[in-house]
Amino acid sequence: MGERVGLYAGTFDPVTNGHLDVIGRAARLLDRLVIGVAINTGKGPLFTLEQRVELVQAEAAPLAERSGARIEVVPFEGLVVDVARKAGAGMIVRGLRSVTDFDYEYQMAGMNRRLDDGIETVFLLASETNQFIASRLVKEIARLGGDISSFVPPLVLERTLARIRESQAG
Repeated sequence: MGERVGLYAGTFDPVTNGHLDVIGRAARLLDRLVIGVAINTGKGPLFTLEQRVELVQAEAAPLAERSGARIEVVPFEGLVVDVARKAGAGMIVRGLRSVTDFDYEYQMAGMNRRLDDGIETVFLLASETNQFIASRLVKEIARLGGDISSFVPPLVLERTLARIRESQAG
């Protein structure tokens, strides 16, 4: 049996405990996990692409060590199936928080399968403590002065608050 390689793609703006839960669980199932950080300027990211890649690398490193899987973080633009092909991934890993996520992800999985039927989409259900965490909401809470410390790891908390202070000062 060959190397089991998966791709987990997202914007990760910022990377949350929910993302890290999926990364850690996927890494236990795979030999190599490629985390694709999408450019996605349309979402008006809080962090630059380079900052998001750096934060995901920092937070994923201990998960790689614990799981024994190799975890690589790469920036990307374009189709997820193209990134998966380039990485040699046989699966796209997606996290599901809710029925709403499922509707969207089911459609995306079908489209990706039509684009490349050799790449499977695998869904990991969010742990119950992470089912409601969304980067969009984390940013909104932080901008309004709320406590996001239970949604993100300490480094991400520190950087998120600093970015928000910068954006509000400028």
